[in-house]
Amino acid sequence: MKKKYVELVEKILEKHPERQKKFLTGSSEVVDRLYTPENTEHLSYDKDIGYPGLYPYTRGVQPTMYRGRLWTMRQYAGFGTAEESNNRYKYLLSQGQTGLSIAFDLCTQIGYDSDDPMSAGEVGKVGVAIDTLADMEILFDGIPLDKVSTSMTINAPAAIILAMYIAVAEKQGVHPDKLKGTIQNDILKEYIARGTYIFPPKPSMRLITNIFEYCSKNVPNWNTISVSGYHIREAGSTAAQEIAFTLADGIAYVQAAIDAGLEVDEFAHRISFFFNAHNDLFEEVAKFRAARKLWAKIMKERFHAQNPKSEMLRFHTQTGGSTLTAQQPDNNIVRVAIQALSAVLGGTQSLHTNSRDEALALPTEDSVRIALRTQQIIGYESGVTNTIDPLAGSYFVESMTHKLEKEAQNYIKQIDDLGGMVEAIEKGYVQKQIQDSAYTYQKQIENNERIIVGLNKFSMQEQAPKNLLKVDEKAERYQIEKLHKVKAERDNTKVQKNLEEIRKIAHTDQNLLPAFLNAVKAYTSLGEICNVLREEFGEYNEQLVL
Repeated sequence: MKKKYVELVEKILEKHPERQKKFLTGSSEVVDRLYTPENTEHLSYDKDIGYPGLYPYTRGVQPTMYRGRLWTMRQYAGFGTAEESNNRYKYLLSQGQTGLSIAFDLCTQIGYDSDDPMSAGEVGKVGVAIDTLADMEILFDGIPLDKVSTSMTINAPAAIILAMYIAVAEKQGVHPDKLKGTIQNDILKEYIARGTYIFPPKPSMRLITNIFEYCSKNVPNWNTISVSGYHIREAGSTAAQEIAFTLADGIAYVQAAIDAGLEVDEFAHRISFFFNAHNDLFEEVAKFRAARKLWAKIMKERFHAQNPKSEMLRFHTQTGGSTLTAQQPDNNIVRVAIQALSAVLGGTQSLHTNSRDEALALPTEDSVRIALRTQQIIGYESGVTNTIDPLAGSYFVESMTHKLEKEAQNYIKQIDDLGGMVEAIEKGYVQKQIQDSAYTYQKQIENNERIIVGLNKFSMQEQAPKNLLKVDEKAERYQIEKLHKVKAERDNTKVQKNLEEIRKIAHTDQNLLPAFLNAVKAYTSLGEICNVLREEFGEYNEQLVL
């Protein structure tokens, strides 16, 4: 039969050549014309694929997956003041969103108060401005924190923001053990791809392990870190690199916690991950499956985890921001639908769908609603949630899953040979790999080897976009006035005492979380705490990689 097929193909190709010489995935991997049992004959069902809810979790971390409950539908949101963002969150919850995802402004992300000269012109522009506990109280006003799962994209000052969240919950009468959600808290990818770092790696890792330790005892249902491949992919990595560099970061965090004296099963079940979803549907599905399988093997074989939950890679997905085009923005609705479908077919636990206008501005309410409806239509109308891992057994998908797993393993081995992820970052290895991949992808677009609809093909004359969301310039002045009022009305003697306590503990091995909690309850500002830590820990200077 195979010989007959080959003869048939050769005959057809003489008359009708294929559209291009090579067909590539989104990561520039060659895609063969046909996949058959020969591509998967080396795979064992029990060892390599298995059953959902059982090691190696290739098919999913839950035995019934979406037949039990759908993924958490989150829409990443935040802009201007806490008041404006609170209104957006209430709107999203009223439209069927099932979890909050908080975007903080750049000033908050790098530990500056809104009245700091470094913050001028940036307050509230790409997220909500949070200076003190007063802002956090407004942000979650009327939102019961024992009923809602909250994800917070914050890294360098993650411990301080978490302390504020715990303090707000206490004011609502919610005990910390009732809180559910995730704090991103992934500083290594900031050095690699995103740039919102403050402190050097060593004290940054200390803050992360402090969170692991504190939450394991006091906030047991909280995911203490969301190891992010999203920004690595946004910077230009391939799918295999996204898996490898994300899991290598995870390895570094697990090892740091063990080195700090924690037992792996005390904290590992509260590590979550955050991946990107790009346009190549089959490659993305294979990526999620390969990442899940590889992490299970790492936790079992490398760290000897005994708790099955420690082996489970649970992840949030966001559709690919870098794939959105300013040209013909309605096309982005289709891109996002394909990307969201890949995340669901790949078994995500949580999902954010980007809005059509995000290549131009912060999304409008109409755009956010369409993005949320995309998830709901996939969940309730498409039928893909009726059975588990429906693409399992596909010769193409299983072959690609295995290939991505092996490629990622090779990258992780190279990182191990360099001394681990921190050393690999300091030597520029990871950054260089991503830069090279990004350059290859961009050249393919510029040479028309890769078609982006509306950008380098099927373009058209367009009118300037209308009704984009703009953050009012008055928001910055209002935020600063509000901060000054808090500082004038609080007990400043108590604030200074709390800051000196933080300074003292910074030079010990003590956990900093209790001191942060005391400080934020006294309305000490984020910037004040971070400035003390800057003085004691120093600041990180980016390494130039050519």
